[in-house]
Amino acid sequence: MLRPLPLFLLGSALAAPETVHAAGPPVFMSQLTLLLIVAGLSAYLSFRLGLVPIIGFLLAGVIAGPSALGIIRDPEVISAASEIGVMLLLFAIGIEFSLDKLARIARMIFLGGGAQVLLTVAAAAALLRLFGVSLPNAVFTGFLLSLSSTAIVMKILEGRGGAGSEVGQASLGILIFQDLAVVVMVLLVPMLAGQGGGALGIAVALGKAVGIVAAVLLLARRVVPKVLEVVARTCSQEIFLLTTLALCFATAYLTSLAGVSLALGAFLAGLLVSESRFGRQALGEILPLQILFSAAFFLSVGLQLDVKFVFTHLPLVLGAVLLFAVLKALIATLSVRMLGYALSTATALGWLIAQVGEFSFVLESSGRALGLSPAGLGGTGTQTFIAATVLLMALTPVMATIGERLGGRKVRAGAVPETPPAPLAPNPDAPLSHLQEHVVLAGFGEHARRVAKLLHAQARPFGVLTLSPDGAAQVASHDVPVVIGDYSRPALLGEAALGRASALLVLDDAPEMAARVVSAARLLYPDLPIVAHASEAEERGNLEKLGASTVLTSPDAVALGAMRVLGMAPPAEDAGAEISLSAEQRGMCSHAHSLSVVRPTSADTCPECVALGDSWVHLRVCMTCGHTGCCDSSKNKHASAHAAASGHPIIRSLEPGESWAYCYPDALTK
Repeated sequence: MLRPLPLFLLGSALAAPETVHAAGPPVFMSQLTLLLIVAGLSAYLSFRLGLVPIIGFLLAGVIAGPSALGIIRDPEVISAASEIGVMLLLFAIGIEFSLDKLARIARMIFLGGGAQVLLTVAAAAALLRLFGVSLPNAVFTGFLLSLSSTAIVMKILEGRGGAGSEVGQASLGILIFQDLAVVVMVLLVPMLAGQGGGALGIAVALGKAVGIVAAVLLLARRVVPKVLEVVARTCSQEIFLLTTLALCFATAYLTSLAGVSLALGAFLAGLLVSESRFGRQALGEILPLQILFSAAFFLSVGLQLDVKFVFTHLPLVLGAVLLFAVLKALIATLSVRMLGYALSTATALGWLIAQVGEFSFVLESSGRALGLSPAGLGGTGTQTFIAATVLLMALTPVMATIGERLGGRKVRAGAVPETPPAPLAPNPDAPLSHLQEHVVLAGFGEHARRVAKLLHAQARPFGVLTLSPDGAAQVASHDVPVVIGDYSRPALLGEAALGRASALLVLDDAPEMAARVVSAARLLYPDLPIVAHASEAEERGNLEKLGASTVLTSPDAVALGAMRVLGMAPPAEDAGAEISLSAEQRGMCSHAHSLSVVRPTSADTCPECVALGDSWVHLRVCMTCGHTGCCDSSKNKHASAHAAASGHPIIRSLEPGESWAYCYPDALTK
C-alpha cells in the first residue's frame, strides 16, 4: 500500500556505510534501474499500441509486480518515488490553474463536487446496508468510491486537448472538491472505527487546515511573486528549478502538518507559483521530473494487484468493476445536470471520472489499519477493491470514449434540446494561444529586439519566448504576448501555438540554446519555417542539419534578412545607420538649420533604461549628438531629460516608419 512519504528509506540507503564502501552497487540501485527500464519500455509499447502512457505504467506494474514476474521485489523504494510523483503532478496542475480560474468555477467545485461526493457516499452506503454490511464499513466503502483519479483524468484531457473545454473545467472542479474532501474523510475514518477524537477534534483539525490554506493563499498574492522575480532575474535554470521545488515541497510539508494531504498541499503550492508571471517557466522546468515520478506512482499502483486473486475471484472482480463504474457515472452525470449543464457534457464527464482515485489507496490503507475494509469483507474486500480500481484506471480512456459517444447520440437523436459542448482547444490560457499566422521570436537579444520593432511597426502579429524578466517586461509594455521560460523545452514551445504560426525566428545569442530550440521545434513541427542566426560557419552547418529552414549569418543584417524571409517590406531607413533632418525639417525653426548628420548610439533600445533594468516605450534620437533615449510615454523620459541637461534642441523619432522631428524650445513638430 502507499504510505506517507518514506523518504527515510532512500536517505538511509544512501547513508549506509555498506552502500558507500561496498564493491557492488548500492542496495536500492537495482530497483531504481528496473523502475526506469520498465517505465521506458511500457511508455514505448503504449505509444505503439495507441494507449495513454499512464495505462502502460499501470499494466507494467502489474506484470513486473510480485504476483506476476516478480521483477520489482522492493515496493518501498517505488512507493517513496510514487508519493513524490503525486505531489509533482498536483503541483503542475496547480500551476496551470490559478486563483482567478479557481474562483470562476467555485460553483462547480462546491455544488457539483459536493453533490457528487455526498450522493456517492450515500448511495454506496445504502446499497451495502441492504446486504447487511455494517454502517461503518458501508460509509467507509462510500468514501473510497467517491474519489476519482485526478492524475489519470487530467492526463487524458491533456492528451485529447480538452483541458480547457467545458468538460475539462467541470471535471477539474469536481476533482478539486474530492481532494478537499479527503481531508475530512481522513479525520472521519478513525471515528467510523470507534477511535476518533469526537466532533471537537475534527473541528480543531479543520480549523488548522483552513488556517494553513488561508496562509498559503496570502503568500500567493504577497510574497511568492516577489521571490520568483528575484530568482528569475538570475536567468539561471538551476537556481529557478531548485527554488520551484523548494516551494512545492515546503508548502506540501507545512500543509500536511495541519492534516491536509501532501498532494493537496502541492496543488496549493502550484497556485502560489501560478500567481507569478513565471508560472509557465516553472511548469516547463518541473515537467520532466513530474513525468518521471508520475510513472513511479502508476507503476506502484500496478504492483499492488494480485494477479492470482483476480483469476480465482474473476466474477467478483468484474462485478465490482461494473458496479463501481455505473454507480459513479450515473451520480456524476446527475450532479452536473443539477447545475444546468448540457446532457452531453454531463454524460461525458460522468464516464470520464467513473474510475476510483489514487487517494482511495491511501484512505483504504488507513482504514484497514483501524479494522475497516471495503464492504466489510476483510482481506477479500481489500483485494477486490484494489483489483477493481486498477482495472478501472486502465479502462478510463475507454470509458471516456463511451461517455462522449453516449452524449453525442442523445444530441443527434433530439431527445434533449441543448447546446453542443465547447470546442476543444489546447492551452486556452496560454498568452499566445489566440494568435494565427503569427511569427514567434525565440529569445530577446539585440537581433530579436530589432525584428520585434519592425514587426510591430508593420502590424504583423507576433509573440516572444524569453528567459529574461526584463526582456519580457519590455515586450509586455508594447502589448505583445510573451511567455517566460526555457523555450528549448517542447512543453513551452507548445504554449506558442507554433502549429498555427507562419514562422519561428530563433535569434538567441547563445549558439547552444539556438541549436536546442531548432532541434525541438523541428521534431514537433516538421513543416514549420524556422529562421535562425549563426555567427560562424560551423554553427550555420549545425543549425541546418538540425532543421533550420534559413540561417542568417551577417551580424549587421539579421533583422533585414529576417524581414525578407518573412516576405515583408524592409523599413524605409535603418535606424542604426546615419540619419539627418530633411530639407523641410531644417527650415522648421532657427535651431535646425545647422544640425548635421548623426549616428544613433543605439539602434533598438534605450541604453539608460537597460542599465536601470526598466523597459522603454518609443525611441528618440538627439539630432545634435546622436543620444538615443525613450519618449515621454516612458516613466523615465530619457530623451527629454537629455535635452534638458544638454540644451540640445531637436530630437527625431527612431521608430520604424516614422521620420518626424520635434523642437523643444519652439514646441514644433514636423
